[in-house]
Amino acid sequence: MELNWQEMMFQFIGGLGIFLFSIKYMGDGLQKAAGDRLRDILDRFTTNPFMGVLVGIAVTVLIQSSSGTTVITVGLVSAGFMTLKQAIGVIMGANIGTTVTAFIIGFDVGEYAMPVMAIGAFLIFFFKKSQIQNLGEVIFGFGGLFLGMELMSGGMKPLSELPAFIDLTVNMREHSILGVIVGTVFTLIVQSSSATVGILQGLYSEGVLNLDASLPVLFGDNIGTTITAVFASIGASIAARRAAATHVLFNVVGTIIFMMILEPFTMYVEWLSGVLDIGEKMQIAFAHGTFNVANTIIQFPFIGAWAYLVTKLIPGEEVTIEYKPKHLDPHFIETAPSIAIGQAKEEILRMGRFSVQGLQESFDYLKTHNKKHAETGYQLEDAINNLDNKITDYLVKISAESISKADSTRHIMLMETVRDIERVGDHFDNIIELIDYQEVNRLKLTDDAIKDLTEMFTLTIGTVEKALEALDTNSLGLAREVAEQEDLIDKMERKFRKKHILRLNEGICSPQAGMIFVDIVSNLERIGDHAVNIAEAVLGKRA
Repeated sequence: MELNWQEMMFQFIGGLGIFLFSIKYMGDGLQKAAGDRLRDILDRFTTNPFMGVLVGIAVTVLIQSSSGTTVITVGLVSAGFMTLKQAIGVIMGANIGTTVTAFIIGFDVGEYAMPVMAIGAFLIFFFKKSQIQNLGEVIFGFGGLFLGMELMSGGMKPLSELPAFIDLTVNMREHSILGVIVGTVFTLIVQSSSATVGILQGLYSEGVLNLDASLPVLFGDNIGTTITAVFASIGASIAARRAAATHVLFNVVGTIIFMMILEPFTMYVEWLSGVLDIGEKMQIAFAHGTFNVANTIIQFPFIGAWAYLVTKLIPGEEVTIEYKPKHLDPHFIETAPSIAIGQAKEEILRMGRFSVQGLQESFDYLKTHNKKHAETGYQLEDAINNLDNKITDYLVKISAESISKADSTRHIMLMETVRDIERVGDHFDNIIELIDYQEVNRLKLTDDAIKDLTEMFTLTIGTVEKALEALDTNSLGLAREVAEQEDLIDKMERKFRKKHILRLNEGICSPQAGMIFVDIVSNLERIGDHAVNIAEAVLGKRA
């Protein structure tokens, strides 16, 4: 029988596209339905590695992507919210959570795919309420999974009669390591273990592969999804590389263990199939689930050892930005409000140091265009926003207590200062975004423009530092110096705008690059305004 390769290929890649889109669409709907608080869930409940496993399962089920869970986890490790041991627990849980897709496919309700998608589309387009639309996205994605699977299975079915493919399956049966390699490479190409496991379920259900050949491919699928994380971690932080390395080691070791017991594991799946009377697709789902659950149980006691090993394999000190407040002890609010105000001031100074660091990172990004500075800057702005919320809540609680007039004055001053530091964070975040825009559009600032920005950045960073020092020491002299320097920043801004207009008129500078220059200067001038606000609070002009 002659195979219609074009029809097979079109059906397969079309089905794969629908499948991948449906996974993402369903995950996005679930994530929005969950209130998009996944980061908070990970932060709050990963108190130990065991809780990390449970949370990893829950979050991966919600977003339908173990890679997505790993990315969020790495961000939390970099931010100091989570230890590497807790992160390893989450990664183990993510491996279990990703098996849910295989179980969904295992129900094999492909004939109902179209009406399920129609219900989803109806909810999306005929209801205005966001919760119903989110549910519609989940249902539409759910139906799309089965439609994609049906198309892929139909496209692959003729392969069972192709001599070359029959020879390959025979080789995979005799040389199981070949199946592992095939699964690894295919997942690396498709970039989704859920998709490749789904394809494997289709091949097995159509009789293209038998169970002996399918299980090693399944193990390879699990390794393949970790290599995606490795590529994503290249050039990233040490925490990201360590998390990716842990993911690889976890699945490679698991594969080695299960390849050693491949024969009894195959017998176990066959036994389970007979006891539960399940179809071929569900057999692969149970094999996938058993592999990841058993692998987690086996390796869970060695989390500390894995953390130690990856730290040795990838040496270096990870620079973490600790988002969590260090000084806001709630016990002082009722017992000693005056001390609580002092604690709030310490945390505000820490927040202020983040703002100076963020300004420096944005300046370094302008000079070097190294993305690492932009990433650090964004993390610092995120940390500032978090501290802003925590400090403001703390100060609001203090205001409910009976405090002296002097403490009331300090309290008001600190409330104002928190807002100014948060705004500094917003402005350096704007600057980083402007430099990102410059990079994407390949716009070049003139040497004169870079020289002007260097001068203004240096003065602005020094002014913010001096304002924070004035707040720390309650120095009126330093506060007055800040006011003087802010006047210089204002004059500098006006002077540099005029120079910019001259460069434009002479055709030295492009209009787009000029817009970036003007916006950066404007943001620096606004930062100077917030620095002087802090100084005026020290001088008592805003109390």
